[in-house]
Amino acid sequence: MSTPSIPPRLRRLRRSQSVRGLVQETRLRVEDLILPLFVREGSGDAEPVASMPGVSRHTLEGLVAQARAAHELGIAAVALFPVTPARRKDPRGREALNSKGLALRAVRALKKALPDLVVITDVALDPYTRHGHDGVLDKRGRDVDNDATVAILAKMAVLQAEAGADWVAPSDMMDGRVRAIREALDKAGHTQVAILSYAAKFASAYYGPFREAVGSGEAAGKTYLDKRTYQLNPANAREAAREAALDAQEGADILMVKPAGAYLDILHALRARTTLPLAAYQVSGEYAQLHAAARLGWLNLEATRDEALLSIKRAGADLILTYFAMDVARTLR
Repeated sequence: MSTPSIPPRLRRLRRSQSVRGLVQETRLRVEDLILPLFVREGSGDAEPVASMPGVSRHTLEGLVAQARAAHELGIAAVALFPVTPARRKDPRGREALNSKGLALRAVRALKKALPDLVVITDVALDPYTRHGHDGVLDKRGRDVDNDATVAILAKMAVLQAEAGADWVAPSDMMDGRVRAIREALDKAGHTQVAILSYAAKFASAYYGPFREAVGSGEAAGKTYLDKRTYQLNPANAREAAREAALDAQEGADILMVKPAGAYLDILHALRARTTLPLAAYQVSGEYAQLHAAARLGWLNLEATRDEALLSIKRAGADLILTYFAMDVARTLR
């Protein structure tokens, strides 16, 4: 009598929560999370961002309070995004170099209140330009002038470092900006300030709620703000690898993929190519769509949130920028 064939029984390692926990391959930790925060001028209560439930534009005082609450939950870093009043915007984004500007005052306030908090600043001109683009426009006004923009970004990064920023994060996608920023920082004596480069930032449709939050989409009105001449084509994986390799060569300390969810393949491919730490940004549109579906009763918010973040971690991210950071930190604690 022949012995029946015994199939592999993989379910043995799934039979209880304790067993599943023992063999779990990927874990999301509070230490992996970076909280993006919006700061505005003025006083009073925080202003909710309509398209991003639970997210607000904070005054300086409110910003410090929110950062403190995040830090007490174990979140080690925040990424700062200023909301520039329309009256202070111009075609060249001059407010970005104002030593008394909102972003720099926010950095100083955060570092004074929370010296151990890692403060990450955005190096890009879109919050400051009237047209909403990430740099100054060329003479025809049809495209961003790469080299003129890079010169401004380098000065901007130095000012942020002088204010106390721990990491500067160029999100503009100009060619050569990482090298220019590294050289400017070193020349100014800020060799300890790291560069978190948005190395693979795609021209994505998922950025809409963020542009509402900072007001960078105002010039476009109800139309799509076209940034395809400098942000990556969503169809191009090899080009993303080239961008990341160049940023690494130019001195980036950490490389970022943005958005995260629709570009897990890019993140996974970069993990195989580099030993640098990798960050991924779960952007505003990803956050908003989960909330919208949950509000309609179509998805369980907490379960889909955790699954989405775990997939980003599994694909290779060491760090995740997410508006869910505080909620997840509370759950993990």
